[in-house]
Amino acid sequence: MMSACSAGSSEFSSKSLEDKKPNIIYILADDLGYGELGVYGQNKIETPNIDALARAGMRFTQHYSGAPVCAPARFMLLTGTHAGHAYIRGNDEWNERGDVWNYKAVIQDSNLEGQRPIPRSTVLLPQKLKEVGYRTGMVGKWGLGAPHTDAIPTKMGFDFFYGYNCQRQAHTYYPVHLYHNEQRVYIGNDTIAPSTKLAEGDSENDPESYTNYTLEAYAPDLMFEQLLNFIGESSEQENSPFFAYWATPLPHNPIQAPKKWVDYYVKKFGTEEPYIGQRGYFPHQNPRAGYAAMISYLDENVGKLITFLKENDLYENTLILFSSDNGVTYSGGTDGVYFNSSGAFDEEYGRAKGFVYEGGIRVPLIAQWPGKIEAQSQTDLISSQYDIMATLGEIAGFKLENPTDGISFAPTLIGNPQNETHEFLFWEFPEYGGQVAIRMGEWKLVRQHLKDDQDPTLELYNLESDPQEKNNVANDYPEIVAKAALIFKEQHENSEIERFRIPLIENSLY
Repeated sequence: MMSACSAGSSEFSSKSLEDKKPNIIYILADDLGYGELGVYGQNKIETPNIDALARAGMRFTQHYSGAPVCAPARFMLLTGTHAGHAYIRGNDEWNERGDVWNYKAVIQDSNLEGQRPIPRSTVLLPQKLKEVGYRTGMVGKWGLGAPHTDAIPTKMGFDFFYGYNCQRQAHTYYPVHLYHNEQRVYIGNDTIAPSTKLAEGDSENDPESYTNYTLEAYAPDLMFEQLLNFIGESSEQENSPFFAYWATPLPHNPIQAPKKWVDYYVKKFGTEEPYIGQRGYFPHQNPRAGYAAMISYLDENVGKLITFLKENDLYENTLILFSSDNGVTYSGGTDGVYFNSSGAFDEEYGRAKGFVYEGGIRVPLIAQWPGKIEAQSQTDLISSQYDIMATLGEIAGFKLENPTDGISFAPTLIGNPQNETHEFLFWEFPEYGGQVAIRMGEWKLVRQHLKDDQDPTLELYNLESDPQEKNNVANDYPEIVAKAALIFKEQHENSEIERFRIPLIENSLY
């Protein structure tokens, strides 16, 4: 059962807004932890521009991704569906095509590139925005459909696309090619396959040993340039607002960042142990410095974006949303514990990316809209990325013919009463052993090991008193567990895709 949402409710429109539709920029970082921004408590990595964005607008403290990994989180964001109804519920590399993990083979054969395509009938956010006059563009990582299928950005509602079609190709920031709309663009880099280790005889303490991992064309530079081009070209079209979806791959592994930022953090952090690729991805001589550098580089570009908007008289009528697709990762030389990347939550494997605990799914959300969103404001509203469809529908004025699982938090953004709130949030994730989570107000139920050979868990946490989810009180509150079971029964639909099915669920979970 989905929540019925419609655009243009009196709740939102009761506060006077200009007739001119706002431009909308949605920035989605990749694997950025809840605690990796200064405004969310980070004290090692410097993010002054994103912090300034928050000070000029609203900070959400209880915002969630729809899933703890890339592809399903993006699908749920763009469709307004939760994991019990979503077509994409995990990462699916569409392996039946062949050797899809062979980087060099994929370069030779684009039929091996990209993830399993979403159905052509899927209604995405950019399609709805186009219906009400928006020019739509996407820059960054797609991951929802391979080349040569109907599930590519320019066939799914985006007027413009530049970036990675394929999540696997995004495992290097110096790829051989990117995509411009539907065509490959070769950007001049050599073929250095992801996870290439140091050569035999190379010293892990010699900077020259790492030269293969810094090539000529840095993909985030190229993508940011294309983002500004899209915005600039869109601004020249009268009476046509724009929607820009900046799905930056930063700071997802591998650790590759501009030298000036790496040097800055090497000076700040001092000598550290090199990462030589033990847990996948490229080696890096200064992994903590390199990781912080990626985030500060992203922050620098957010600052450049704000400057560009102001210089082109676009700033005042632009709604900017900044978030992350899931929690911090644990591989490739990252060190979430050192950075306290999840803030009040946990960063270790089993509690961060890939898992439905708070460290894996609670994400930052910052919203800025000059003159509409109160500066230096904060909300504890429980919300999800699958609310974005309904929220932007209310702001931009498009209708949702079919109900979604989200609700509009547009009233909260502009300081009106938020009369509609979530009774629950829902997660179902078939990877990492098979998992389910349901949040109901202060309560959160978690079930792990639903698809592996370990005994399934039944966990209940009170997030107000136990935000780190350490004290399982399931035995003490059978009525709350029963309520969660009823929600699950009403909300779960068996997946259309075999790999996303969880047999224990489909044979009665409770």
